[in-house]
Amino acid sequence: MTFIAMNRFQVATGSEADFEDVWRNRDSGLSKVSGFVEFRLLRGRENVEGGYTLFASHTIWKSEADFLNWTKSEEFRAAHRNAGDRKAMYKGPPVFEGFNVVDGI
Repeated sequence: MTFIAMNRFQVATGSEADFEDVWRNRDSGLSKVSGFVEFRLLRGRENVEGGYTLFASHTIWKSEADFLNWTKSEEFRAAHRNAGDRKAMYKGPPVFEGFNVVDGI
């Protein structure tokens, strides 16, 4: 069963370009991971009152087991190694959401 993993990020207003650059220039290693299908970085609307722009990372996996295996891999650790260095660009921690696909075209 296909699995979709998403993380939502509240990126501080003014840090959007830096956040996008981090994602564009990273070496995620995802293309080498068994079960990985696709990745997208999504940019939402700015929340002026909250002082952030909403982003979401969106990955598609052949199965939830493939995703979970990746989270235990060296590729995962390497891809997230410097995540704590950029806390100033976030308005809070990322929020994870995982979904098993039950219908689609």
